[in-house]
Amino acid sequence: MSSDVTPMAAPTGALAKPDPDACAGVVELVTEYLEGALDAAVRARFEAHLADCDGCDIYLEQMRATIAAAGHVDVERVAPATLDGLIAAYRSARGA
Repeated sequence: MSSDVTPMAAPTGALAKPDPDACAGVVELVTEYLEGALDAAVRARFEAHLADCDGCDIYLEQMRATIAAAGHVDVERVAPATLDGLIAAYRSARGA
């Protein structure tokens, strides 16, 4: 998404243009939100953003569907080399 694009009002029924800064915050907090670990004030701001951002609302529903499909992974049963690889991949993606 280019930052030099002038936002336009979304037509009725169309997806609203997301605010990249606010959306990045939602992505960072979604796990804590789903685990019920956010304090009340942060949760309220998170839910207010979801109410106004179709993209983040869809993202949250995709995460719920992924969790339901994947089930629960017992970290204690994951081979150390696999866990190290996953952590390295996550850190690499976060640094990009």
